[in-house]
Amino acid sequence: MEPIQNVLPPIVDDKTYVLVIGSMPGKQSLEKQQYYGNPRNHFWAIIGKLLATEIPENYNDKISLLRTHRIGLWDSIKSCERKGSLDAAIKNEVPNDFATLFKKYPQIKLIIFNGGKSFEVFKKHVGLETLENRAYEKMPSTSPIPGRNIKSFDEKVELWRIIQQYL
Repeated sequence: MEPIQNVLPPIVDDKTYVLVIGSMPGKQSLEKQQYYGNPRNHFWAIIGKLLATEIPENYNDKISLLRTHRIGLWDSIKSCERKGSLDAAIKNEVPNDFATLFKKYPQIKLIIFNGGKSFEVFKKHVGLETLENRAYEKMPSTSPIPGRNIKSFDEKVELWRIIQQYL
């Protein structure tokens, strides 16, 4: 199995307060070169509810909306082996360089792990100690594939509301 490279750069700038960390983009997202590019993924709909706004169709406008609200995106995995798009199929993951990112952007206050795999990979390869004085929360995945702890869309939105405290 050939390694899959995560081609998506971090969406972070000097105004980012909240960083949402996914695991590894699915096949559709990698093909589109867009975070949460699968239209069935709940991420953008959850963000729309949290920000009480319509999510634009255009990807660059979506990213501008996040930046306006001080929300950034990245993934815990730089490369891995995976058949399909499921997190459960990820093997031999290589993490992204969060130590450098956090040094460059010390103003980040809250880390949101989008799903268990994102959290597990970060904890194992990067270490929670790199978060220093930042708050962090592990959220139910926005993936359209139900997990072990199946949550309705509305339940997910309520759990993700913690972001609002940092905007």
